[in-house]
Amino acid sequence: MNETPAIAVRGLTKRFGARTVVDDFDLIVQPGRICGFLGPNGSGKTTTLRMICGLLIPDAGEGEVLGLDLRTQRRAIKHQIGYMTQKFGLFSDLSIAENLEFIARVYGLDNRKARVDAALERLGLATRADQLAGKLSGGWKQRLALAAAVLHEPKILLLDEPTAGVDPQARREFWDQIHALARDGMTVLVSTHYMDEAERCHEIAYIAYGVMLARGTTDQVIAASGLYALQGDGPGADRLSAEIEGRPGVAMAAPFGTSLHVCGPDPAALRKAVEPWADRIRWSEAEPTLEDVFINLMRTATDNSVLETA
Repeated sequence: MNETPAIAVRGLTKRFGARTVVDDFDLIVQPGRICGFLGPNGSGKTTTLRMICGLLIPDAGEGEVLGLDLRTQRRAIKHQIGYMTQKFGLFSDLSIAENLEFIARVYGLDNRKARVDAALERLGLATRADQLAGKLSGGWKQRLALAAAVLHEPKILLLDEPTAGVDPQARREFWDQIHALARDGMTVLVSTHYMDEAERCHEIAYIAYGVMLARGTTDQVIAASGLYALQGDGPGADRLSAEIEGRPGVAMAAPFGTSLHVCGPDPAALRKAVEPWADRIRWSEAEPTLEDVFINLMRTATDNSVLETA
């Protein structure tokens, strides 16, 4: 593997008025890796992605993207990046093929027909090539948007909450495509609110209100959280969350089906907190989840989202 990072940024900072949306952000991502960006709305995920791809100029910080200077070579960076936004941004009154042909012309690509045909085939769009984009379901619009984002064969792909409102099967197929692109060497940055999608990433970065709070693989982030968990099973276990969550040593309690998932930073305190129900609820050790970690991080983060800009 090429040891030169695809992305290496240091101290990225962006302000909108008095609000610091991204604060002293560092990130290194190696080629062919899928890095998930997680965090609450307004946390700076989209702003960070836009700085990395050259659409926004940082107020402070520096870095290299594909070996190019983030500040002085933004145009060259843009040409090697594919960007798929939250909202469907293609032409609803054009067909799938016509949309891709238009994108090919915008990029000034050679062999346009061959490129479009290959994209249609790769993403399973060939049989729908003549269908109007505006008539597509969410999952098929997503495929078209992805085809458009990678048509010019970028080295980095930025995905901003790409699967919002898409059914589970379409999401799985989408992620199969993302991993296929990564296997071919493409570096992917994806922002998402879905914990199962975060677990599909090679590594994750959790941002809350402009500050990086956690970074690493899913296992590394969970291990570094210092959280412990118990699972409660028995009659009415799922109805005890409100009573147990307020007890000392309990960071959170949430029902999962008929079970109750309880976690906190101290295993002894956690056991003591659930003792009053030990006569009818069987408590067993469980693994903290990514959701546990992020909810716990959110409780300690300072909310500066006076303006919803990111």
